[in-house]
Amino acid sequence: MARRALISVSDKTGVVEFARALSARGWELLSTGGTHKALADAGLPVTAVSDVTGFPEMLDGRVKTLHPAVHGGILARRESGHLGELAGQGFSTIDLVCVNLYPFRETVARGAPDPEVIENIDIGGPAMIRSAAKNHAGVLVLVDPADYALALQDEVSAADRRRLAAKAYRHTSEYDAAITAYLDGTSDELPTALPGHLSLDLTRAAQVRYGENPHQPGAIYRWGAARGPVIDAQVVAGKPMSFNNYADADAAWALCAALAEQEAQTGQVACVAVKHANPCGVALADDVKTAWERARDADTLSVFGGVVAVSAPVDLGAAQAMRGTFLEVLIAPEVTPEAAAWFAEKKPDLRVLVAAPARNVSVLDVRPLTGGFAVQERDARPWDDLCPETVTTREPTAQEWFDLRFAWAVVKYARSNAVVLARSGVTVGLGAGAVSRIWAAERAVANAGEAARGAVLASEAFFPFDDVVRLAASAGVTAILQPGGAKRDPEVIAACNDLGLSMVFTGSRHFRH
Repeated sequence: MARRALISVSDKTGVVEFARALSARGWELLSTGGTHKALADAGLPVTAVSDVTGFPEMLDGRVKTLHPAVHGGILARRESGHLGELAGQGFSTIDLVCVNLYPFRETVARGAPDPEVIENIDIGGPAMIRSAAKNHAGVLVLVDPADYALALQDEVSAADRRRLAAKAYRHTSEYDAAITAYLDGTSDELPTALPGHLSLDLTRAAQVRYGENPHQPGAIYRWGAARGPVIDAQVVAGKPMSFNNYADADAAWALCAALAEQEAQTGQVACVAVKHANPCGVALADDVKTAWERARDADTLSVFGGVVAVSAPVDLGAAQAMRGTFLEVLIAPEVTPEAAAWFAEKKPDLRVLVAAPARNVSVLDVRPLTGGFAVQERDARPWDDLCPETVTTREPTAQEWFDLRFAWAVVKYARSNAVVLARSGVTVGLGAGAVSRIWAAERAVANAGEAARGAVLASEAFFPFDDVVRLAASAGVTAILQPGGAKRDPEVIAACNDLGLSMVFTGSRHFRH
């Protein structure tokens, strides 16, 4: 008896060629719907599943393979009484199941209405895949076109059959996780985006040599159908990305994109240098070359070995301006061919990325704990959502307002406790990751030196005492932005008034642990 292959795929990559090769080897082809049409149009002998079951497709195609003639043929153990029982019902075995599922995630990703999304929840497909995977000793199960060639071998080893079965279950589990996430996120009964059960649909997107340190294995994973600016970036020059490169480039691009959006009306270019996930030099300017030079000069020591993001295309002149600084990664929305060629020749170790548009990015921020995860919504509150209030006698000048808004954007992306000093659209001093707010301020002031005179200061959380105000005033800072809300706010405001500083409360903090 000829071996039988049931083929029913949404992703039709290579399926006609695969079916033709099976047919040439004597396999009988069974199929459904659009796949049946594609194979028949290619001139292949193919039997409709409805002819096997004796029932037509029903309910607009919702029911077509859910029948004992299909699942009995898949699930029958080859070395048992199952074959006789199967024959007694007039059914035959199915020896290969080639199925991939309705494009549920892709339908969600393009913003389809809910009824269309629900119709793209596959029922028969997962049932066939799971049946074939359970009986993998006798049935080949294929969910990925990359495995078609393996199925054309004369013999497929038990180890390969088991690997294909594991891949099949992974395929259906990821599919179910995507459906669960969608339904949890759209239920009218859920008051927030944080359901009682949270499924993380993760697929490895990139392999790296190791994690944060050489003794730690590491890899980069995609969440569902999301596209990320760094995960999906085009590498136009340089070496492969490392684990830490991904993390730092993502942090740099996030701040760069936020500044570009905030300053869209001014048309200025943002340049962000990051070291160990913290900004170390940030600047705005009218062009990429100038923005880079200002960001570099903000902290020439820390930028060494750093990761840089810019919000506008990098041309040859901007590329050549980076000649004297060792960098790990440069990411931009575009890199001209001349600039890419120059980087490849002159800075072959520099990874040069063209950022991909972000798409379907989760609103959740997930962080590991021992035995679990801490999950929250991302801190995505923009400046325009705040109601900044001047709480001192002196109102900030127009330039101070500009710099306060700029410093507030930067301090949001620095690890707490964090303080940022800025002047004329450039960070002149940063203190991040300190265990005391005054220590963060002292570090920022020390880094700034004389550049602190005429600068503004932003803190991502409130001041418990007036010590930061007095330190800032002694360094020449003229205006301060902070959330407010501390018990000693009156004392802090009074100190500002005594010292002639302006102070603005945002009413919103930005802890980043």
